Amino acid sequence: MSRLEVAKTYKLYIGGKFPRTESGRTYQLKGPKGENIANLCQASRKDFRESVIPARKAQASWASKTAYNRSQVLYRLAEMLEGRKAQFVDELKQSGFSLLEAKKEVEDSLECLVHYAGWADKYQQIFSSVNPVASSHFNFSVCEPSGVVVATAPLSNPLHGLCFLVSVCLAGGNSLIVLASEKTPHVAISFAEVVHTSDVPGGLVNILTGFEDELVEHFASHMDVNAVIYARNNSKVSQKMELASADNMKRYFNWSDLEGKIKYSPYFIRDLQEVKTTWHPIERISSSGSGY
Repeated sequence: MSRLEVAKTYKLYIGGKFPRTESGRTYQLKGPKGENIANLCQASRKDFRESVIPARKAQASWASKTAYNRSQVLYRLAEMLEGRKAQFVDELKQSGFSLLEAKKEVEDSLECLVHYAGWADKYQQIFSSVNPVASSHFNFSVCEPSGVVVATAPLSNPLHGLCFLVSVCLAGGNSLIVLASEKTPHVAISFAEVVHTSDVPGGLVNILTGFEDELVEHFASHMDVNAVIYARNNSKVSQKMELASADNMKRYFNWSDLEGKIKYSPYFIRDLQEVKTTWHPIERISSSGSGY
């Protein structure tokens, strides 16, 4: 007997759960021929505020984990995505990607997760240092995570760009709230299911669907957010976010060059780190053997 297919409901991903938007608003995602692909939640300012709370709570415990453990979790994400490649290829094709383009987008996403899993326990050795001083002290600098990061995912590479932001933030001990690509937001929510079934702690990654015009100003003005990343090619929006971030001394990064072509580098991890320098006195030993 024939039956109606069970249509998938795409919700937000906040605090390790899949809630609907508090406003009850939705918008239709159209395919290349104008067909309706899905109804998506239109996240509100309150949805964003609600996502900051679990992101802040999860970040502290995540930062305290060993770098090797963070590396394992990122690699586990790649394992989970590998098992669902066909689903993501189909969803990307729904949005107008060719079969080859969709496969490449998924393969690039897997490569990104594995690449930054490898960097998670190595960037400290590169960017930390022991500093020469002209006094009887040790002086050394180490990287520490910024905290809660909010980002807008690139539009043209929706899965690869999302995986890049997740990888860079998690490898460095940060938590992330990301606004999904408006062109293919359903792919981001499917990726949230990958995050949810992996070893990523609840609240560490939060994914919103909606429109940047409504939300980015609040991203930059929220007082419990430590860094903001804009990864799209809209200079007016970027300028607005940069000015709003400056009002409360928030770190702002314009990564618009990621749109269309993502480059890998440990310097992206370093951008989301703060450098802590410690001075420690050295006890000098006199010729008689006593300290002074």
